[in-house]
Amino acid sequence: MRNGTIRNVVLTLMLLAQPVLADGISKWKDANGRVHFGDSPPADVSAEPLTVKPSVYEHPALEPRTGSAPPARTVVMYSTVRCGYCRKARAYFKANGIAYTDYDVETSNKGRQDFQRMGARGVPVILVGNKRMNGFSESAFASLYEGGQ
Repeated sequence: MRNGTIRNVVLTLMLLAQPVLADGISKWKDANGRVHFGDSPPADVSAEPLTVKPSVYEHPALEPRTGSAPPARTVVMYSTVRCGYCRKARAYFKANGIAYTDYDVETSNKGRQDFQRMGARGVPVILVGNKRMNGFSESAFASLYEGGQ
């Protein structure tokens, strides 16, 4: 394979491996007709904006509940230090005064065990009450968080 082909395969695999779907992803073709995806298409091509949403659904409790149920807006994030979307989520939480618990799935035994039990494949995984969001986008999180009231 040529270097350009290898690079495109690696980039495509990276996009597919990440459940994080951000706002502002575009699709375009280069001069050779190859399709590309990214957040900053070249200025000299016509790019098609894509509408993508992180998956949000109810999840079973990771630990048996004792006493009263936790508040609906309890936020827990499973992340890694090197994940850009995890950093974006942390910055958003801080800027908006949202308390959360963060488990690093690479360095925390609890984080790693919970992550495996959930069958998660990528980070971040964000839990708000009994709702689960794979990936992070500000608008999707805001909707999920406000809906948890």
